Amino acid sequence: MSNPSSTSEIFSAVLKQGLLLVLAIAVLGGGIGFIVAGINGLLSGLIGAALALLFSTMTAVSVKFGGKLSLGGFFGVVLGGWIFKMVLFIGIVATLRGANFIDGPVFFFTLVASILGTLVIDSLIVMKSRITVGSN
Repeated sequence: MSNPSSTSEIFSAVLKQGLLLVLAIAVLGGGIGFIVAGINGLLSGLIGAALALLFSTMTAVSVKFGGKLSLGGFFGVVLGGWIFKMVLFIGIVATLRGANFIDGPVFFFTLVASILGTLVIDSLIVMKSRITVGSN
């Protein structure tokens, strides 16, 4: 990967690499889940990967949209997006909690792997980017 030099290149890289990560986790999590817990494990791995894709995309979109606003607007959009994602996550997990097709450990570990992986990708891309600190 070349070093991104504009915000649009950064977000493009984050979305592309995030998608690749989520696909890999869907295959691995679903496959391991199927081996460990059968079809319920497969579904849990796929649902966990889909949630990771949804939330990582929402983060990138909120930061991109917020980047077009003033500093206060940026923080408002990002914080509002974060609060919305937390409420949505709690609602989804509460809805899935009683579902008989969810295998808890597979779902949990798929989410943890997805979250840690997206954090690593975001951090590496931002560290390698070549955006000047004083740019507007």
